[in-house]
Amino acid sequence: MKHLFASGHTACVGCGEVLPVIMVVDTIGPNAIYVSATGCIEVFSSRYPESAWEVPWIHSLFENAAAVASGIASALKISGRKNEAKVVALAGDGGTADIGLQALSGMLERGDDVLFVCFDNEAYMNTGIQRSGSTPFAAATTTSPAGKLWLGKMQRKKNVPAIVAAHNVPYVATASPGYYADLKNKVKKALTFEGPKYIQILSPCPLGWRSDPAMSVEIAKLAVQCGLYPLYEIVTRSENQSGFRGNGELRVTIKVEKRKPVEEYLKLQGRFRHLFDKPEGKAVIQEIQTIADENAEKYGYGEVAK
Repeated sequence: MKHLFASGHTACVGCGEVLPVIMVVDTIGPNAIYVSATGCIEVFSSRYPESAWEVPWIHSLFENAAAVASGIASALKISGRKNEAKVVALAGDGGTADIGLQALSGMLERGDDVLFVCFDNEAYMNTGIQRSGSTPFAAATTTSPAGKLWLGKMQRKKNVPAIVAAHNVPYVATASPGYYADLKNKVKKALTFEGPKYIQILSPCPLGWRSDPAMSVEIAKLAVQCGLYPLYEIVTRSENQSGFRGNGELRVTIKVEKRKPVEEYLKLQGRFRHLFDKPEGKAVIQEIQTIADENAEKYGYGEVAK
């Protein structure tokens, strides 16, 4: 099978972002136009004069992938070519949760026919591993370092899927490259809806997470299995476009009957190593476990396996 995102790109070894990029692009197929925000995807896929893209692709600024995609969708509609190509915006969590949130909200509120995919590596990896709104609680980054006063980022991870769902868009989902069939099904399902769609995909970064490159897929699975990254979808309209459901119907797509303790996930990542090296880290790990427990209660996951 020839991939629509070609080999020869310059992604890091074990990159947990390039894998779901390939999954998404191959699932959508050739009849699509892609807009990439500034970030890792743009950098490792388009080093001049080469490109990994076998489909139409444009690089936007860091903050406006959603706005550029909206313009393309509008141009296709006005020119009578709406059914010729899907419009897909791609961004990291910085270009989604923070600097790109305003443009994303505008796209959602207007109802533009765009699929927005966030590759969530939980920090600004391309510019030096700075914390983002999507960085999880207690993770160490270059701008939320672990030190004497605090052990990593002080705030919890921003819940962007909930923010998107509050716009009452047709389809919102979370996904993980550790669950390929689930990811692929969500991309396919999203494209059955007209209007704005959003999928957020956990994308482990060996460089920023300080993890073994060979463990990226396993880490992506563990995030789900411990309850820190639940996989679900929120459908506001029926698949035949009729029937508006108000705030949406949430369905958990990967159910975890016996959860892994969060320590199994955290210990594989250097960004959480300080929690195991410092005496006060034990209480912080318990607080992270509480976050997972709250998710488990909300999404119907089982108890932690003893």
